[in-house]
Amino acid sequence: QLTKPFFFFSFMYGELTDKKTIEKVRQTFDNYESNCFEILLYKKNRTPVWFYMQIAPIRNEHEKVVLFLCTFKDITLFKQPIEDDSTKGWTKFARLTRALTNSRSVLQQLTPMNKAEVVHKHSRLAEVLQLGSDILPQYKQEAPKTPPHIILHYCAFKTTWDWVILILTFYTAIMVPYNVSFKTKQNNIAWLVLDSVVDVIFLVDIVLNFHTTFVGPGGEVISDPKLIRMNYLKTWFVIDLLSCLPYDIINAFENVDEGISSLFSSLKVVRLLRLGRVARKLDHYLEYGAAVLVLLVCVFGLVAHWLACIWYSIGDYEVIDEVTNTIKTDSWLYQLALSIGTPYRYNTTGSGQWEGGPSKDSLYISSLYFTMTSLTTIGFGNIAPTTDGEKIFSVAMMMVGCK
Repeated sequence: QLTKPFFFFSFMYGELTDKKTIEKVRQTFDNYESNCFEILLYKKNRTPVWFYMQIAPIRNEHEKVVLFLCTFKDITLFKQPIEDDSTKGWTKFARLTRALTNSRSVLQQLTPMNKAEVVHKHSRLAEVLQLGSDILPQYKQEAPKTPPHIILHYCAFKTTWDWVILILTFYTAIMVPYNVSFKTKQNNIAWLVLDSVVDVIFLVDIVLNFHTTFVGPGGEVISDPKLIRMNYLKTWFVIDLLSCLPYDIINAFENVDEGISSLFSSLKVVRLLRLGRVARKLDHYLEYGAAVLVLLVCVFGLVAHWLACIWYSIGDYEVIDEVTNTIKTDSWLYQLALSIGTPYRYNTTGSGQWEGGPSKDSLYISSLYFTMTSLTTIGFGNIAPTTDGEKIFSVAMMMVGCK
């Protein structure tokens, strides 16, 4: 049997408490209803106070009321002055003056916030979009004073900049594995300019991080330039520095060895570690089903892309026997070339190497098709592993897919 909170505050009733209101409160609890009342109650010193009382039953998963939520708001300021023993014989104006004096705290609560407090109060959307490692605690309603060259980590500019860095990080996560696996040098001027702009933006991000506040262990906003620089040097500086070096410009030179070029390009993958800053904010997105679905699809597509690049690299490494300079006819690359009518050819007059084969677009699409079918099902057999390396990788990929 649920104990009614009606009995818990009955001691606050007094001689001026309305009997009909008391009966309505009792019936509200007995019938498990929601209701609100204006009721006169008494403090411990027998001072009468008007309250706006709200009652709401709380139900469990079986629709059974397990407790009541009662809220009280002091509305004495808006009621007629109360005549008690201490104010008998006073005029109405005197009692009103005393009521206003005693209710000063209520008046202060009803005073609207000033403009500065409204501006710096975080909305739910701003908190979700914030990509820094921490945000300003919500109880901080006044912006801290910072030196002129220091940027607040939760300001609109820094939030927008963090989203730009996130988008460019995903761009790098897609293009770097593709360029490394398919051995593509950025001879195209447009792509070279685009990647150079990305490198410059990451370099600017390093400069901004040396001038951006952060939240200390005690929840305070750290704006001391020396502390900011020391904190950044100890955390993300090395990773950010490696990720902004102009590897694409190095790859553009024809005389650079492909192995060294691929090694330099692969170092750009360290930019993916910057996604760790976003991991702390993912819990905000988990409250929305659509956001979780989009996030899972993006992660799945990115993993399938990486595995497709690895799958092609294994096939490209094993399709030609470098010792005998012969092609393995059971390789999936050789079978794909025959099926689409672009077979490999041995150049006997020129370089004496194998040429031809499917285009890079066809190779990537076929690799992505195989990884998708292996992650979601057991594959369809039209593209199948044949060498030991391909079989081992396929087993590992299917184990990842079953999880």
